[in-house]
Amino acid sequence: MKNALLFLAEGFEEIEAIGTIDILRRGDILTTTVSITGRYDVTGAHGISVRANDLWANTDFSYADALILPGGMVGASNLDACEPLKELLVAKAKNRKLLAAICAAPMVLGGLGLLKGHRATCFPGFEEDLIGAIITDEPVETDGNIITGKGPGMVFDFALAIIAYLETQIRADKVAANLLLTC
Repeated sequence: MKNALLFLAEGFEEIEAIGTIDILRRGDILTTTVSITGRYDVTGAHGISVRANDLWANTDFSYADALILPGGMVGASNLDACEPLKELLVAKAKNRKLLAAICAAPMVLGGLGLLKGHRATCFPGFEEDLIGAIITDEPVETDGNIITGKGPGMVFDFALAIIAYLETQIRADKVAANLLLTC
């Protein structure tokens, strides 16, 4: 079974986090939420509190096949301010592990130079933060070991792309069919 870590920071976009977690778990991806705040309870951009599975300090990152960053302007900025997370992203990128970010969160990858030469998408207005990326207007982009999503309305496509990358397109299609989505 593949393992994914989804990072929660104050101000995260709830749909992007919860939707991604739900869809990945339906696809048999062991998905663990990790709070970077030092507290288990993290509040999203729209006032919804979520209890993380683990705290940063307690997490074993060695087993992660994927690192996932939900967006939300404040949440993405808080992720970007977390130096240990940025160090982890760079280390996992060197090991060709999957990095996935949606909405405003691709700016974290862009600021680290991880998008150079990769096709990437993001929430409109954050394009200049995708340093070195080949910016597209697609709902979701998969390029090498990087998946980016445009925004909350694309959460299904984003999570299904993660399943297809970590497992198979067949599994992603099966999850989509069970969700009554058209592939």
